[in-house]
Amino acid sequence: MMKKLSVLSLLLALVMIFTACSSGAGSSSSSAKKTSTKKVLRVVNDASYPPFETLNKGKMEGFDVDIMKALGEASGYKYKLVNVGWDPVFAELKSKTADMSISAISITSDREKTYDFSNPYFRSINEIMVPKNSKIKTAADLKGKTVAVQQGTTGQFAVEKVLGKNNPKIKKFKTVNLAIMELLNHGADAVVADNGVMDYYVKNNPGKNLKTVGDEKTFDGEFYGMMFPKGSKLKPVFDKAIKKIIDDGTYTKIYQKWFDKKPDLEKLQAQN
Repeated sequence: MMKKLSVLSLLLALVMIFTACSSGAGSSSSSAKKTSTKKVLRVVNDASYPPFETLNKGKMEGFDVDIMKALGEASGYKYKLVNVGWDPVFAELKSKTADMSISAISITSDREKTYDFSNPYFRSINEIMVPKNSKIKTAADLKGKTVAVQQGTTGQFAVEKVLGKNNPKIKKFKTVNLAIMELLNHGADAVVADNGVMDYYVKNNPGKNLKTVGDEKTFDGEFYGMMFPKGSKLKPVFDKAIKKIIDDGTYTKIYQKWFDKKPDLEKLQAQN
């Protein structure tokens, strides 16, 4: 009787161990499945806007590219950064074929009607690029002049406030580089675009004999944000990620790498 009981007890113990192992393996497999199936985000941009995003021998680089890498690590999300062009950025987010965009996109009240934005990650202001011998010193001096801009940007909107919305002297181009080429080819008297892009171009092209002119009385400061489809659940995730990289110093390191100076964190954090 004792022997039979011992054998029975042994069998029951083995069954319990097998059941526990099976249950544990199932939980581990389920957990691994959840981790492995976490969505890889489609992040779109217009890689023709140095130093924020550009293609260098086919490789994408820039301030926004480095910021996105840091935000991916801070948020725990993997992503694929895809160069689609400026207008398609908005089309993809509106149709929700992309999850988000980081592409030097200014936060405006009009855009907020259609899209969601993260907290700001960059402060910018439009400025004027002209030849070094130009007499243009303020936005008011642009009246009667031909001005090149990138279509659909706040640079275009800023010039329209000065010259009028349908003024034929406002030349609109697909990229800011094409607008600058128009200036260099004497097809325009000035270019208006974000200061980060303009200062970077002048600094890296000293032989072009160009300079930049600021007018903060006319051009309002603005902020870049990551843009999402309306109602996206990713906004609070990346708001936290932005705060994290600012607090731990990662943001300042990236900013200094691309702009050779420290960011004005006080103005940036005031918006957050």
